[in-house]
Amino acid sequence: MNWQEVVEEVWPEVRQKHLWPELPTPKAGKVDTPVAMHMRDKQITLNVATCDTLAEHLPVTTIVEGLLDHGVSHYTRCPWDFATHLQLYAAAKAELQRKSLAKMATDAFIDVVANTSCVKDIPTPLPELYRHLGGGALEGALTALYSKIWGMNLDGSGDPALVRRLTRIPYLDRHQWPQSLRRFSRLLQPLFEQEGRQRRPRPSSMGPHGLMGYATEDVIQGLQTFAQQVSGIEQFRDAVQDFTEDLVHHGFGHGGEAGRGRQATIDADVLYYMQLAQTHRLPLRGLPMERSGWMEPYSHVPWEASKPVQDIDLWTSFGKLLPGVSQTWVRREGMMYGQEEGPPDCVVVLDSSSSMINPHDQLSYAVLGAACAVEAYLRREARVAVYNFSDAYMDGKTEVPFTRDRQTLYRALCMYHRGGTSIRLRDLETLRQSATGPSPDVLLITDMQITNLEEVMAYLADLEGRMTVVHIGENAATQRFRQNTWGHPRLQVFAVQERGDIPKIVLGQVETYFALASQRVRSQRPQDASSLL
Repeated sequence: MNWQEVVEEVWPEVRQKHLWPELPTPKAGKVDTPVAMHMRDKQITLNVATCDTLAEHLPVTTIVEGLLDHGVSHYTRCPWDFATHLQLYAAAKAELQRKSLAKMATDAFIDVVANTSCVKDIPTPLPELYRHLGGGALEGALTALYSKIWGMNLDGSGDPALVRRLTRIPYLDRHQWPQSLRRFSRLLQPLFEQEGRQRRPRPSSMGPHGLMGYATEDVIQGLQTFAQQVSGIEQFRDAVQDFTEDLVHHGFGHGGEAGRGRQATIDADVLYYMQLAQTHRLPLRGLPMERSGWMEPYSHVPWEASKPVQDIDLWTSFGKLLPGVSQTWVRREGMMYGQEEGPPDCVVVLDSSSSMINPHDQLSYAVLGAACAVEAYLRREARVAVYNFSDAYMDGKTEVPFTRDRQTLYRALCMYHRGGTSIRLRDLETLRQSATGPSPDVLLITDMQITNLEEVMAYLADLEGRMTVVHIGENAATQRFRQNTWGHPRLQVFAVQERGDIPKIVLGQVETYFALASQRVRSQRPQDASSLL
């Protein structure tokens, strides 16, 4: 039997039923595991071995149509996207606590929702397939559930009391999916554990559902959405680490070395801040414009007899030398962007002392703000260096030279040194001077409880280039810093009264907040202006 010809014959009708999903033409081939189909990067592959077995009981077109209905429903009904898949898995993991059981429960729940939605919405031979697929105790219980909620006898073998409780779950209510999955997992936990105790656990008859079924761009978008949905970094870490192998396949791993036995790994904490930062865009101004000194043609005005003739534009004057008809150029001094176009490079100076939030325990707004700044510069083709410090004189620091390697920069931002707070200015200046272009920007994020704060203020006062300083909280040090840097032409102090102000900045309220911060600074301007830098 040439199953590929049958697939190509049935596929147009299936696409029409499902409103033409953007999926490639399915294939028929050999699948290593004993399942009905395999899905990878949105490519559906039907297992010819399963098709041959089903062909003993059903017409070939019925088999292919039913399998394709099931496969397409996973992309058009449940889980729909990768963020939903992760959200469902997190709910199952919270209930069952074990990775293997959580994946089994998620796959089973996704199948029930996709199949039920498909049977409800469109004509499909899918129920006929479940009469002949067979399987173990778990598959028997699910088939009995299908018989009950679909209103047809599919010869299931589940416990009637268990099936009655399963039918009360609102599978088609998308808003209740996480809660429904937790209840679904709780009821079927004994069957999941029974299946897991087998030497080689049997996969779902239709096939497992992992990250491999999604395209890379769908995984990227799903991670960004999931990072915003979770309650904290711990929940994100618990869910994402269980999909390390799949994420490495999509290019998220680092540290692997072919031929040396080292596999690429996933740093879930770095991935969390990376995905959150991708969802917020900070505005980034280019280099300030400078006068070129040349008087350049800018616009036209009618020529008058009292004006010189050398600026007349013959092309727009139709070759005429007549007042009111001839057009003369108005010139103005030209503008240019310093030495090079675009923004300069940037040095991110981040405080990771004990008084700052540990970015691995909870969301650190300081790290997130720094990450958003990194993304802003990288989007504009600039390079970024990182100076992450606590007590730098006791080697409590991490330095990353100017680079565009996003993974390297994020790993440095997520380092948490604890300890005291001091900046070794000689090392910072060496790092800053390593920039190959114009004087780099400096972004300092700290709570200002720096031991050598006086030295830092003197250093910044004499520094070339643009500086943005973000301080968290109010204390004597922040007051002193604002007074000593007030009026500096290239330094902008970002006063944050509470930690919750930082995510407002990264959400796009930078200019508004800067204006409010400057008003507060002006209202607190000291009487003796001669004491300011």
